[in-house]
Amino acid sequence: MSRDDPGASPQARYDSVRQRSLKLAEPLTDEDCGAQSMSDASPVKWHLAHTTWFFETFILERLERHFAPFHPAFRVLFNSYYNGIGDKHPRAQRGLLTRPGMAQVRAYRAAVDARIAGLLAAGADAELAALLELGLQHEQQHQELMLTDVKHLLAQNALLPAYFDAPSSAAAPAAPQSWLRFAGGLGEVGHDGAGFCFDNELPRHTQFIAPFQLSTRLVTNGEYLAFIEAGGYRNPALWLAEGWDWVRAQGLDCPLYWRRDGRGGWQEFTLYGPQPLAAQLPAVHLSLFEADAYAHWAGARLPTEAEWECAARGVAVAAGGLHPAAAAGKGLTQLFGHCWQWTSSSYAAYPGYRAASGALGEYNGKFMLNQYVLRGSSCATPAGHARASYRNFFPAGARWQFSGIRLAR
Repeated sequence: MSRDDPGASPQARYDSVRQRSLKLAEPLTDEDCGAQSMSDASPVKWHLAHTTWFFETFILERLERHFAPFHPAFRVLFNSYYNGIGDKHPRAQRGLLTRPGMAQVRAYRAAVDARIAGLLAAGADAELAALLELGLQHEQQHQELMLTDVKHLLAQNALLPAYFDAPSSAAAPAAPQSWLRFAGGLGEVGHDGAGFCFDNELPRHTQFIAPFQLSTRLVTNGEYLAFIEAGGYRNPALWLAEGWDWVRAQGLDCPLYWRRDGRGGWQEFTLYGPQPLAAQLPAVHLSLFEADAYAHWAGARLPTEAEWECAARGVAVAAGGLHPAAAAGKGLTQLFGHCWQWTSSSYAAYPGYRAASGALGEYNGKFMLNQYVLRGSSCATPAGHARASYRNFFPAGARWQFSGIRLAR
């Protein structure tokens, strides 16, 4: 993954982000790109079209003279959740959209890209610059979803195909776990005003944080396997009530992509295909329920999002590969570029938060119910997209994202 060039022109940055989406689809067949493995995931073809729809709907329709849609039906087919825009194709049925084909989706992208270039050639005023940056940040979110959604899709195939060839280097041992103490006190939470942020990162505000400790690294596969072997999935005392019902209803006894190999060991399905379970790598694709149960078993807890953010301030942001790596170095490690880290904080508005007006106001605010915040970034997060104040959020049972565990106490 190439890093964003902060000095790049708006056109160069636009081209870079848009080309990366197409690059992510290159290892896939057209059949791969059109399939949908579950209602929470979307086909790669839909992601490519929806991100284009975003630029067409929120920029071209607003700012282009003599605007005409590329295809009138695309307004419905590729609307995600913007009720202010109008009707939407049902999310769970995106995999039924055999038409348009990939060739027409690529043509759609090329046509919208050319029209955006026309606007930029005439000069980018403040409104266009702000909308363009939001669209690019939105597309980067979907680039991460493309990887997590296609991983879930490929895992359903009995062939267990790899998205990409595995690297040949052996995984390094994980750094020992230790605890860092933080004095707490009054801390500033929220975006500091430098660079882009989403509206849910605002306003920056002061919050009291009690003294706490944070683990220097993520929980590993080996540590999580010990939880399984100790009967963790069979002990209701470790689980939240809803989590215990969730485990029993689905008959779960391990993380999403773990499989017993038939010889007494374990395999983990990755974007590199099935791999022997590496004890030193972070345990990943865990729900909040699993993360919370493990924390109870380990005599710890999950951090609050304010604790996590204050600890992460000033830590360098790193981009990952296609799977989390083992912890290395001293101090706080694996904050970025490995897996999103569950917090115990419900996803809610910061004091004084106001959603934007119009359809764009639906981007974050209306989801502030029945979800929990994750912090950091994952190996699938595009370079330049992560920051300490970033608030990711998912329901407690979600685990197809690269989500893991950092302990607090």
